[in-house]
Amino acid sequence: MKYELIVFDWDGTLKDSQSHIVDGLCIAAKELGVELRREDAKDIIGLSLVSAIEKLVPGISSADLERFVKIYREHFYKTLPQTNLFDGVEHMLQNLASQGYMLAVATGMSRAGLDSSMQKLGVAKYFDDTICADESVSKPAPDMLVEVIDRLGVDKSCALMIGDTEFDLEMALNAGVDSVAVCCGVHERKRLEKYPVKVILGYTPEIVEWLKQ
Repeated sequence: MKYELIVFDWDGTLKDSQSHIVDGLCIAAKELGVELRREDAKDIIGLSLVSAIEKLVPGISSADLERFVKIYREHFYKTLPQTNLFDGVEHMLQNLASQGYMLAVATGMSRAGLDSSMQKLGVAKYFDDTICADESVSKPAPDMLVEVIDRLGVDKSCALMIGDTEFDLEMALNAGVDSVAVCCGVHERKRLEKYPVKVILGYTPEIVEWLKQ
């Protein structure tokens, strides 16, 4: 097989968490007296939390940034039990792992957030490695993807990045890694079409059949 390692984004690619994240951002913004449109909050999903807040609230003070993060995380953990993987994702992970693919996650989430989410969903066992934005440089910089590929000892020509946002695809482009876009998450197809992806899929589990081609 051409690819040995498949690196997934988390939110919007494997996990159906868009409303969960947008609600948290809007609640935190309201507490700080900031008017935030849901569409704007949705648009930055995929960045690290700090990068997202700084983009949504330009010029935010360090004190308000710290408060925003605190309020958001309180909402995140309180409502975490209500979130789930997209249908078919766990079966896809089982299938790919059984075929011998190495699997990894590169996410804008914090380590604590990803670990809590994976523990709740019971899927950590499928992944050979994971990397989070608070351990590296936020997307769209290539750092997270390059680091996880290097740690697993795979040539980048044998790695594939799968994501639902421009940030994922730009990270892959910057890293010189092949990518696949999925339309089940945050960014619309017309935005994903701007990138030199191998294919655009409607739904992440469709990757199983595509890899057979």
